[in-house]
Amino acid sequence: MTNLSSTQELQGIVVGNRIPKDYFVTKGHGESDITVHAGSYHLALKQANIETFNIMTYSSIMPSIATEVPQPAKITHGSVVESIMAVATTSKGERASAGIIYGWLYDRKTNERHGGLVCEHNGNYEVEEIEKLLRLSLDELYYNGFSEDFRLEDICINIESFVPEKKYGTALVAICFTSYLYPVIKG
Repeated sequence: MTNLSSTQELQGIVVGNRIPKDYFVTKGHGESDITVHAGSYHLALKQANIETFNIMTYSSIMPSIATEVPQPAKITHGSVVESIMAVATTSKGERASAGIIYGWLYDRKTNERHGGLVCEHNGNYEVEEIEKLLRLSLDELYYNGFSEDFRLEDICINIESFVPEKKYGTALVAICFTSYLYPVIKG
C-alpha cells in the first residue's frame, strides 16, 4: 500500500456523473397469505422478471440519450438494477394499482430531444382513475418548469392493476436501466 503525501499529485482520469443510457420497462403483480416483502412484493418482482436483482430507485428524470431496449434474457443473480418504480401494496379484496407515465422533451427551437419526464402513481385506483392521475401529474410537472422551452411528446403509460384473492397483494411497474455513459472530464 502506498501513501501519498499532500504534495504528491494523483494520476488518473476524472469522470463525471454517470448517465443512464439504456432501459427496459416491466411490470408484474403478486399475492401472498404470508407477508408483503418476501411474499407479494417478491412475487410481483418475479412476474416482472427482476426478482434476482438488487433494486435501487431513482427520481423521475430521463436523460436525452436514454433508449428503450428489450429486457435482458439473462442476468447475473444479485446484480444491481437502478430503476424508476411505482409500487402499490394492498389487502385481500382491495385493488392495487401502480403506474408510470413518461414523455420526452423536445427543444422548441432546435427540435433536439432534451430528456424525459417520468411520473409514478400508486394506490387503490381503477385503471381509468390512475391513468387520469398519471396524466395530471405529468402535465403539472411539464407546465411548472418545462413548457416554455420544450414540447412534451411520445408519451407512454404503463399500468399494473389487480385485486388480490390472498391476504397481501402488490402491483408494480418499473423502468430499469441496463447501461450507463461515464463522461470523462477533461482538465
